[in-house]
Amino acid sequence: MQRRQLLPLAAGAAAAVALPRFAWAQGAYKAEYKMSTVVPPAFAWGKGGEIFANLVRERTSGRINIKQYPGASLVQGQQDREFSAMRQGVIDVLCGAPINWSGTVRELSAFTLPFLLPDHKAYDAVIGNTALMNEYFDMVRKAGAEPLAVGETGYRQISNSKRPILKPDDLKGIKVRVVGSPMYGEIMSSMGANPTFMSWADAQPALASGAVDAQENPLEVFLAAKINTLGQKYVTKWNYSNDILLYAIAAPVWSSWTPADQKIVREAAQDAARQQITLVRKLFAEDVQAVSALGVNVHQPTPAEMQEWQVATRRTYARWKAQIQPTFIGKVEEVVAKTRKA
Repeated sequence: MQRRQLLPLAAGAAAAVALPRFAWAQGAYKAEYKMSTVVPPAFAWGKGGEIFANLVRERTSGRINIKQYPGASLVQGQQDREFSAMRQGVIDVLCGAPINWSGTVRELSAFTLPFLLPDHKAYDAVIGNTALMNEYFDMVRKAGAEPLAVGETGYRQISNSKRPILKPDDLKGIKVRVVGSPMYGEIMSSMGANPTFMSWADAQPALASGAVDAQENPLEVFLAAKINTLGQKYVTKWNYSNDILLYAIAAPVWSSWTPADQKIVREAAQDAARQQITLVRKLFAEDVQAVSALGVNVHQPTPAEMQEWQVATRRTYARWKAQIQPTFIGKVEEVVAKTRKA
């Protein structure tokens, strides 16, 4: 697949602008800058964070030392608190999924609407659209962070311990673990499932004990976390949501660095994001075969079945589009529509 330039380069002057409430003068650098990731480097997401931290350390000759804290350990495993913790100065660097921060900055979860980005062709067209991503980056800055680059968390699939899920009705009565996003909860409840909000750290023992029946995550997470050993026998690869992986720096930290170091850090994030996306795509191409080899039943919906899923989530989509950022999402829809005609 020919990939476009994935990330818009922010203008140098604009890149250094921080909100007045966060601004501080450039001063002595910290001995360590704390970066939060939900998962460790065994996962593509965590690996993207590791690559970024290593590149920054190497290219600044150790002036900027970013240390990765996986498992959202800086917020006791509660990944939905990452953005607010960054605002409080607990976290300096974010390498994460904006859906986890939707309770703090709802508009940043714009890319996660069900079936908004139906495939990688649409995904690449959207994150490769300079005007669109500059607009999104402005929203990140307004929220209190300097956006650097965008990777990919991966298409989320559903697995469960009860039965094959071939159509919306098959979700009825199934207890599904979802991340702390009311929208994800509503998607599940609208089809008769019983969503349960919990961190990933809490989800694994809940699956093992049978406290919940199902979970939704990229299949690379299914493989890396060995979710098949937690009673998950059935997988449906429905590609219902794919969030970006946002690399961002707390605004006061960003403003404390020299312009030269800001440039180094931004370029390191962009290089890390490109490597991370390549890894995600490789895992995506191989995941059905790898999961099936574990004895798990994997269903890949037909086009007619996919249409049924999209219809079932249409009302939830419309409601959350109106609440999140309707004008921006409308522009995303226009970019996606052009990929359907190409």
